[in-house]
Amino acid sequence: MIAQLGCADRLVGRSAECQFPPEVRNLPVVTAARVDTSAMAGAEIDAAVRRAVLDGRSLYALDEALIRRLQPDLIVTQDLCRVCAVSAEQVRVQELDVDTLSLDPRTIDEVAASVGVLAHRVGVTEAGDELAGDMQRRIRDVRAAVAGLPRPRVFVAEWLDPPFAAGHWVPEMVEAAGGVEVLGLAGRPSRPVTWDDVAAARPDIVIAAPCGYAAERAAAEAAGAPGPGCPVVAVHADAYYSRPAPRLAEGIQQLAHILHPQAVPDPGLPEIRLQPA
Repeated sequence: MIAQLGCADRLVGRSAECQFPPEVRNLPVVTAARVDTSAMAGAEIDAAVRRAVLDGRSLYALDEALIRRLQPDLIVTQDLCRVCAVSAEQVRVQELDVDTLSLDPRTIDEVAASVGVLAHRVGVTEAGDELAGDMQRRIRDVRAAVAGLPRPRVFVAEWLDPPFAAGHWVPEMVEAAGGVEVLGLAGRPSRPVTWDDVAAARPDIVIAAPCGYAAERAAAEAAGAPGPGCPVVAVHADAYYSRPAPRLAEGIQQLAHILHPQAVPDPGLPEIRLQPA
């Protein structure tokens, strides 16, 4: 969001997860995951996260010395999900004595509002209004394109082993794209379910969108999941579904194309279609 606001040149550091747009990858990395999930299967990641949460341990380490050397005026973080990124509480515990902004949107409207909050904080309010407005216009265009069409039943898997029903803004994405999310709860955290629950909900399609995964990794894990016997499409959740940022509008366009290919053009985002399991 900072780059989209035209402020990329103000960034002095980033988290290990912040890799877009590509030019930010040259910045110093001030966080590290305490659990290396790159070679772990979904069930192993879930177990490791549960152990850390049960023990009260953070999943991330802050490089306090590096942050002090970088001398930031503002740290932008979140308190929405302690599993996904460094929290504002962890920043405060480090006593870095730096102004901290926590962005914690839970709905699409709150994502757009958070763009404005960040823009105002860094002194580019007009750019924030333009960026949020563009996001909202693109979503309205999708809604208009699918209005009145049959609404397929959709299960978005925010995790696959065990399966998690979608939460926060993701069920709203499905609704905006012209579908009905059969288990997800808008504005609420994602929640564990079973594949029997998914089958009982009778989805017409499953969207494999594990939090933080690209399409290839999602497809590999979805191929081994029991599934409810309907088509499965793996998507790049890390870029277009998991993160509360303007690129959610592109994810909605992709969902709408998957559900209503005759009404909404293909935005060209990564997707892998699997045979029903």
